[in-house]
Amino acid sequence: MMVENIENAEALITKWDPNGSSYTKCAFLFQESRKEAKVFLKCVKDLRRAMHFLVSEITVSDKLVLAQNLMQIAMKRLEKEFYQILSANRQYLDPESVSSRSSRTLGWSRSRSSESDDEEYGGFDEEIHTVSESISEGERLSELAMSDLKSIADCMISSGYGKECVRIYIIIRKSIVDEELYRLGIERYSSSTINKMNSETSEHHIQNWLNATKSAIKTLFNGERVLCDHVFSVSDKIRESCFTGSTKEGAINFFRFPELVAKSKRSPDKIFRLMDLHESISDYWPEIELIFSFESISAVRLQALNSLHKLGDSVRIILSEFELSIQKNSSKTLVLGGGIHPLTNSVMNYVSFLANYSGVLTEIITDSTSPTQTLLPESYFESPNSDESPTPAIAVRLVWIILVLLCKLDSKAELYNDIALSYLFLANNIQFVIEKVCTTNLKFLLGDDWVAKHDKKVKQYAANYEAMAWAKVLSTLPENSSGEMSPETVKGCFRQFNVAFDQAYQKQLSWVVPDGKLRDEIKVSISKNLVPAYREFYDTHLATLSEEKNLEVLLRFSPDNLGNYLSDLFHGNAISGSSSLPLSPSASESRVSRCLP
Repeated sequence: MMVENIENAEALITKWDPNGSSYTKCAFLFQESRKEAKVFLKCVKDLRRAMHFLVSEITVSDKLVLAQNLMQIAMKRLEKEFYQILSANRQYLDPESVSSRSSRTLGWSRSRSSESDDEEYGGFDEEIHTVSESISEGERLSELAMSDLKSIADCMISSGYGKECVRIYIIIRKSIVDEELYRLGIERYSSSTINKMNSETSEHHIQNWLNATKSAIKTLFNGERVLCDHVFSVSDKIRESCFTGSTKEGAINFFRFPELVAKSKRSPDKIFRLMDLHESISDYWPEIELIFSFESISAVRLQALNSLHKLGDSVRIILSEFELSIQKNSSKTLVLGGGIHPLTNSVMNYVSFLANYSGVLTEIITDSTSPTQTLLPESYFESPNSDESPTPAIAVRLVWIILVLLCKLDSKAELYNDIALSYLFLANNIQFVIEKVCTTNLKFLLGDDWVAKHDKKVKQYAANYEAMAWAKVLSTLPENSSGEMSPETVKGCFRQFNVAFDQAYQKQLSWVVPDGKLRDEIKVSISKNLVPAYREFYDTHLATLSEEKNLEVLLRFSPDNLGNYLSDLFHGNAISGSSSLPLSPSASESRVSRCLP
């Protein structure tokens, strides 16, 4: 029977000898006749059995030599077929087609790999036809190619020719991986190329990498893993070798890019792109672990992890540098009218953008607590809901940055010669901070209690402003306006009031309160304190001056007109001193403690 197997195999194998006729040199077995290809694989299996039997006889025979020669011819033919199928079906074996294979097809593949040798080469045409009834022509051709590759790989590996299979597979599939990465815009990155990029070019490459991440991981690398696992399912060692050889270089280069960006020149605005990169890798980490699970390709996992760590380090450094930039801001330019300082605007815009990245930022800073944050008392975060869970690390960090800003604003306020204006400046700027918190995601991180604490500060500063700015005007009126007073005393009070009110009014015409609600509250408060007191004095002693000449000069302001004058206040056109982001901050602990509520 063994001799008969060799003789039967000789006819078909010789027919398809790659070095035989000119026809077989150009033709391809699996392309010409899939039925004959099935028989060819069966002949190789029978030939292998015959060789094992003859070797066991411990005799050197002509039949054994013939069988060995036939096996070499068969392997050369299968090697050629393997190369041709991989090359000719590139469009059907593209990563997208392979990675999107249905679970039904994968289930069929697994069941086929567990069948006996007798069935392995005996009916795959019929099986694929059954599975492919409801799929497109492209998907059907993809499955046929994968089935043929698996059949050839199984045959060659079981015959001891796995190395030839691996060599061909790695050459072709590696080129496909490299081409696909190039199509996605992924270049060969190095530290020097990244450092030479200007901000616009760097932004382009970062955005391109982010856009390519999903396709690279879920389609390209996943597709290669699916294909490799299927074709070489008969050998764990070989499929690991093939997948590593075809994807390792491209994957390491792909996942190195975020690390190189993280290590390049830092700037405050760059933090958002670094967090985008961090979030992308973090989101796809389960897939990365699964796809690159082989030990021989662990370098890819390590590179992705290293990029995550470097990105996190860089984000933390930028945050620290940003805090220092606020503390070290040494601008002496005053904001005319006590309006919103450019530092307040730029810092709060920055912090509100940071709040939009609360998820990834929490992940980055959770394991790294700044020593300065320990200065914040627990009461700083008390909130109706705070008893249920500890304050998130991101809330602590952002509150600290805002606190550093408030402390710096406290020092900026000291630059004003007019104390009343310094209080108005603080009220304006803290109100701006509160408004920014309430209209962004900061509200969800800092909570209502934080807002309430700082709203009390605004009211206190506004009250301090009012007391300082209008105390002199109120002091011109007698404590007991209804008491008896001589005409000269009454005239003196009116003259003093006129001068004091006019000075306060003229000075404060250039002062500004940008927030409409705060502006109205301050005006109402001033009016409630000033107008009734003046009206009582005015109505009580007006008759005393009935004989006075030029009475309209003495009574420049009627009680009803005071409100009109007050309505003109706080609309001044304040000019900001600077518009750039803070370059740096470093306040002492004593100043920080002064800023705490």
